[in-house]
Amino acid sequence: MDRSKFEAVLDALAARLTEEVQVDTVLRAPSAFEARVRTALQELLRAEGVTAELNSRPQVFPDIVYKEFGIEVKFTDSDSWRSIANSVFEGTRDANVKQIYLLFGKVGGVPTVRWNRYEDCVMHVRTSHVPRFEVEIGTKEPLFAKFGTSYEEFRNLSIPEKMVHIRNYARARLKPGDRLWWLEDKPESAQQHSLELEVRLYMGLDQGEKRRLRAEAALLCPQVVRPSRSKKKYDDAAMYLLTYRGVLCPQARDLFTAGSVAMRADQTRGGNYILRSLQDIESEMRKAAAELEDALFVEYWGFSVPPSQRIKNWLELADGYATDWKPSRELFKR
Repeated sequence: MDRSKFEAVLDALAARLTEEVQVDTVLRAPSAFEARVRTALQELLRAEGVTAELNSRPQVFPDIVYKEFGIEVKFTDSDSWRSIANSVFEGTRDANVKQIYLLFGKVGGVPTVRWNRYEDCVMHVRTSHVPRFEVEIGTKEPLFAKFGTSYEEFRNLSIPEKMVHIRNYARARLKPGDRLWWLEDKPESAQQHSLELEVRLYMGLDQGEKRRLRAEAALLCPQVVRPSRSKKKYDDAAMYLLTYRGVLCPQARDLFTAGSVAMRADQTRGGNYILRSLQDIESEMRKAAAELEDALFVEYWGFSVPPSQRIKNWLELADGYATDWKPSRELFKR
């Protein structure tokens, strides 16, 4: 099967899945959607006289491989065609794949499924624990055009060579007052955090952004409810703000235990400051639970969870961390 015929199959696949996802709510979950992508693709290939086993291969990029063609499956509950993608280093890429496509299921708004060539969808690079591409169906500015190279050329570069492109891109996007955090051009450090980050100080942000970021950090890092003497309880929250949002918070404990956050609703001193600070941002945490990418929960919690279940799962995790109080008895009761 040549490229044009495979892309015709993708047209049929997207059309079929769009019809199905609009009527079958079971498919509006990441795992169910990806499983259906596999079976529907097998059905369409079979109609072309091709028998293919498209088994799931965790931690391999892309998600589905048929001969020289690969499909990376993305899914979102929001009304957006944008998502976090794979590491820029592509260490888990299938060596046999020559052409990768992005198949995107969007169930926010009008549920729709679309596809495009992967290189035409990559539109940004950002950091979490490692630099990652960000993809968008229909983007007007593919990232590799900004780099002045092609995806094929970029993926074959060494890590230091890739970082030259990424650093130049990051510098070009700096706003007045923003700075890059310089990181070494060494392959071993690149595998951890090899992108210079655009860093802002937490104390310089407006109150709305502070509340949003505190809510995201608390949601992804339920260990903040551990007893006050616990070591490193705020480390992941601080690292999330730094590596994912580019915000430096020198005193991470102040995100949740300072009087300025714990006594916003009630000026009475004393009591459980972490509880009071979380009660104050419950609405922001609900919003974060509905909107944050599933990839973040896989990264920070270790498993995928649909938005509707994230607060419930957070309470279960938090109950396991707290020893002198029970978050599920105190939080998200409204």
